Amino acid sequence: MKKGLAAVILAAGKGTRMKSALPKVLHPICGRPMLYYPLEAARASGFEQLKVVVGHGAEQVMEAFEDNNLTWVKQTDQLGTGHALMCAADSLRGYSGPLLLHCGDVPLLKAETLHQLQDYHSQHQAAVTVLTAQMPNPQGYGRIIRDGEQILQIVEEKDANEEQRQVTEINAGTYLFDTAFVLEALKGLKQNNSQKEYYLTDIVAAAVAEGKKTRALCVEDPTEVMGINDRCQLAEAEVLMRWKINADLMFGGISMVDPTTVYIDNGVEIGIDTMLHPNVHLRGKTTVGKNCIIETGVVVVDSQIADGVHLKAGSAIEESRIGHNCKVGPMAHLRPGSVLTGNNKIGNFVEMKKSVLGEKSQASHLTYIGDSEVGQNVNFGCGTITCNYDGVNKHKTTVEDDVFVGSDCQFVAPVTIGRNSLIAAGTTVTKDVPPDSLALARTEQKIIKGWRLRKQKKS
Repeated sequence: MKKGLAAVILAAGKGTRMKSALPKVLHPICGRPMLYYPLEAARASGFEQLKVVVGHGAEQVMEAFEDNNLTWVKQTDQLGTGHALMCAADSLRGYSGPLLLHCGDVPLLKAETLHQLQDYHSQHQAAVTVLTAQMPNPQGYGRIIRDGEQILQIVEEKDANEEQRQVTEINAGTYLFDTAFVLEALKGLKQNNSQKEYYLTDIVAAAVAEGKKTRALCVEDPTEVMGINDRCQLAEAEVLMRWKINADLMFGGISMVDPTTVYIDNGVEIGIDTMLHPNVHLRGKTTVGKNCIIETGVVVVDSQIADGVHLKAGSAIEESRIGHNCKVGPMAHLRPGSVLTGNNKIGNFVEMKKSVLGEKSQASHLTYIGDSEVGQNVNFGCGTITCNYDGVNKHKTTVEDDVFVGSDCQFVAPVTIGRNSLIAAGTTVTKDVPPDSLALARTEQKIIKGWRLRKQKKS
């Protein structure tokens, strides 16, 4: 038998109002698919056995989470939340602890709230405990009908009478059940409602009929139980989550000029005393060190930024590593595989790809460095190009330590530039250059006196 508490996460819905070919629970929020957050909240609150009910786009959902220790349950016909739990019943055989049921489209619920739900459920020894919220405008939600602490029933909006629709306490769709009770009660569910579905909410009435305790825990912040049904709600959830990410970082010692315009994915790590300017995007598996400055419009994806780095306005960094005290930009582009070892300068309109620069090497402007290995103290002049592609294959350029490259030079790879060499401006290098050499490859300058005057006279 598996150890740990069990949870069933509902992720089978099509999400028609999203108007998307992508399953609803895979729509991203702060860099993660929506379903990631309910799963992590359940794990963080002690639920180790996670049963995920999938239906629409099941294969896509399962593929997106293939590295996770999950039990997948397929709901071929979407006949309601009660039917979804019926589909998961076989996977719960032999389990006797409290059973959490949570929705995959409720990404803002905190693990702390699930802990509170467990404590409340245990203290009251309830058969069913429902998570609820007070909503000033409860339209569209099931209403909680109480008799003191006892929950008598949950009435769906479409089945509610006028008096019941005035109730502002709503069902958040998250439950804790006594497992033995709920699995038995599922057998008695009927489809006698306007949707002709098996409502999980009818379990509450079944518990009341058997004289069992039913309780509700009302969350303080109703946004925590917000469900995502369309792209407007998706954007609203992203704003709320982004603010929490940014607030946590600022409380941890990060400065932001305008946190409402800083976009940081879930899981990004940033060191203290780093300053983020407006319209910065830090995405994926990115880490940023201490005492960095990241200016307006910088986009960093899946990259590691060391301490003391200055990323200037409009620069883009993807799958790269930037060492300590580097300066990058403005308007520089580091493509995947770029490595700055430390104390490097990459200036405006410099592009790097799959290349390593040794300590203190620099390219100040208008340069392309691709498929290259560059030593220390190398200077690339303006307009330098490593010609790494011959139309079929990519080739490597090697530049050893202390090389000075003049402006408007081309290295036709594969080629090696020996240490302490000087490449004269305008040179196209097609052969290896020995150490301590001058490479000069350009035609001799000619001057034809009076040519301009004769040309003007003819015209």
